[in-house]
Amino acid sequence: MAKILVAVGSTRRPKVNAVSEALAAISTVSEFLPSFEIVGVEVPSGVRHTPLSREDLMAGARQRAEALIQMARVQNERWKYFVGLEGGFDVIQGLDVIPSLDVMPELDVVSEAGYRWVFLESWAYVTDGSGRGSFGQSGAVLVPDALVETVVDDGVELSQAIDAFAGGHNIRDAEGAWGILTRNLTTRQDSFRAAAINAFAPFFNGELYAASDQKAGA
Repeated sequence: MAKILVAVGSTRRPKVNAVSEALAAISTVSEFLPSFEIVGVEVPSGVRHTPLSREDLMAGARQRAEALIQMARVQNERWKYFVGLEGGFDVIQGLDVIPSLDVMPELDVVSEAGYRWVFLESWAYVTDGSGRGSFGQSGAVLVPDALVETVVDDGVELSQAIDAFAGGHNIRDAEGAWGILTRNLTTRQDSFRAAAINAFAPFFNGELYAASDQKAGA
């Protein structure tokens, strides 16, 4: 049986492995991709080095997948599916809900605009190149204020900031910021794995989604 080629818009090990793990998990419940091969290719996201909004995260993931489609057309590649992955912050400004001072004792002033909540998120976008595509998200974890100030306010790239924050080196190719913040209960690879599974859901669970679309159009 010929392997179906799945292009991933990165050569970073956590991202490539995450998609491989996601498809291996999907194969236990669906015959959607009985045999596959991952092709990792570096492509631009088209967004800032560390996205600071959900819109940027989604755009970065989609634009990586679209860059792969263009590359496949130019180079006549046989890639069947295209996966873009993007990680970064979702900054939510102005919520009146304030975290407990027991949890975040460094918080001493809340502006009239409300407290700024910042979450680390991982997003995926999957397409078959025909115009059909789907987003998936990993969930979110709250980012400490000290790290927020370095990345959001000072403009330092997250990969550099997390190394300094945790006293490590090249953390993004290991456990990532996710691993640092959750004590490795969720790693960077885990987060992208979840995002990829969720993005592939309309493809491997197509009958359910098709039935839902028919009911909505009735």
